[in-house]
Amino acid sequence: MEKLFNLLLFWEVFSSTVFSYPSGEIGTACNSMLPRHRDFISQTSPPPYAISISNTSFTAGDEIIVSLTAISDSRFKGFLLQAQEIRRDSAVGSFRILNPDMQGLACNSVQNSSLSHTNRRNKRNVTAIWIAPPGVGDVVFRATVLHNFSVFWANVQSQVLASSSRSVVPISMEEGCGMQKFCFSSPTGCNPREPNCYFMSSEALESDAFKFEMSGLSDGYLAIGFSDDTIMGNDDIYICGRNATGDVAVQHAFSTGRTTPSPRPLGEVDILATSFNNGIVKCSFISRNSIATQSRNADSLYYIFLTFGPSLAGQIRKHPMRPFITDQKVNISGFEAQGGTNSTPLIIKAHGALMLIAWMTTGSVGMIFARYLKKSIKKSLRGKDIWFQIHFLMMLLTVAATVIAFILIFVAVKGWSGSAGVHAIIGCIVMALSFLQAMIAFFRPSLQNSRRFIFNWFHMLNALVIKVLAVAAIFLGLQMLSKPPSQWMIKTMGGFVGWEAFIVIMLDINLWLKKKEIYEDSETKAKSEILLLLFYLSGNLAFSIALLIGIGRS
Repeated sequence: MEKLFNLLLFWEVFSSTVFSYPSGEIGTACNSMLPRHRDFISQTSPPPYAISISNTSFTAGDEIIVSLTAISDSRFKGFLLQAQEIRRDSAVGSFRILNPDMQGLACNSVQNSSLSHTNRRNKRNVTAIWIAPPGVGDVVFRATVLHNFSVFWANVQSQVLASSSRSVVPISMEEGCGMQKFCFSSPTGCNPREPNCYFMSSEALESDAFKFEMSGLSDGYLAIGFSDDTIMGNDDIYICGRNATGDVAVQHAFSTGRTTPSPRPLGEVDILATSFNNGIVKCSFISRNSIATQSRNADSLYYIFLTFGPSLAGQIRKHPMRPFITDQKVNISGFEAQGGTNSTPLIIKAHGALMLIAWMTTGSVGMIFARYLKKSIKKSLRGKDIWFQIHFLMMLLTVAATVIAFILIFVAVKGWSGSAGVHAIIGCIVMALSFLQAMIAFFRPSLQNSRRFIFNWFHMLNALVIKVLAVAAIFLGLQMLSKPPSQWMIKTMGGFVGWEAFIVIMLDINLWLKKKEIYEDSETKAKSEILLLLFYLSGNLAFSIALLIGIGRS
């Protein structure tokens, strides 16, 4: 009996220690809003929980319905919920309890000014009524939510509940541009009330705080980034996006390359207003966080990125086009009004143009001469067949253009990044196989060698693999440069490939007829192939010019 008693006593002490106040009596956490879980810290990923409120403004005595909800299939065991006045950390107002899974705490010496759990059971939703006190300003609801003992999220927060003194927090957008705040928009000088306008602004406040606003057409999110260059990577980012419930929330993130940015704690951010109406996402917030690229001060200069894209359950997805980027570094404390484009840097345009020319013109012409014209053009120059010299020159230009394009893109992105994506990986394979092709051709066996056929087959198959991969890489590259929804460069490239396939089929038919000796006149044989080559070059030139113009304007 004594052993049983000691075991029960041990379990009581153990459970209360391990699960840290399973009854929710956590008054000691009123100020920090953090559980006393040794060796565990708050999660930095976006919280799978949301706080919704029944109104956007209040006067003293108003009753606001407040709900803490788990998103998707998530659950939570414990929580601490408070209403806090903006720029203060203490609880204000009081709650009326509607759910047996919650209880009131006397934080800030006010009864029921905070709410916590009463048990460790899994919960999906808890709801209460907050009674607004007199004499307070704008309020935000904040919560710390525990998925389990070791996994919890701090600073889950609602949108701002505006005090009656301002009735609603405005998103002023373009008002004050060039006089009180920095503004950036695309198209230049557009009105953010128009659906095709993408807009952001920054306004310096006291104590190194900044007020940011953004607006634009999106079914998922808008994002602004602060960068030291025009290449994505090492950028501090704020995201204004729709969560799983369809509400708009503000997130903080940092990009390390071209993959999805890594979430960061929201930090010292007060959300002033968010909205989603007629496809337009808008948000306004105050941040006291330092920009991660360097310390923030009045002289801090950054390239500003502004982009948009889809999201799924609050998780952002890849943006469909290159971000709008300022033409130069800007002072976010200044009063400029700038227009932005999503123009591709010149060095990247040169990379794309060289790869297009290499594998859709010079490389293709070189392959055509090697396969279809070597028996038709029998003249030689300085001891070498003319067809071979043309083939050699075209392939030399192809490899040279590929090498230069390869170097340019590495200079542009400042080395290799593990987040480079499929386009970059295929491009590296093309570069390696092209170099191998050149080396094998240089050490090829003589025509009289009995193993020459091995070289011929390998040389042909390797060229085919390079061609297929290069075309795939070009498609992926053009996809990054083409503007939705038309994607006209992708369609033009599709036509280009179709045109080349058509000419190859015609040349193969011509070659088959030649082998069947249907042509009697040898001059007719050569004429038909040369005419097809000229026909191909005319179409090749048209497609190439169209795509080069598109790359130049991207």
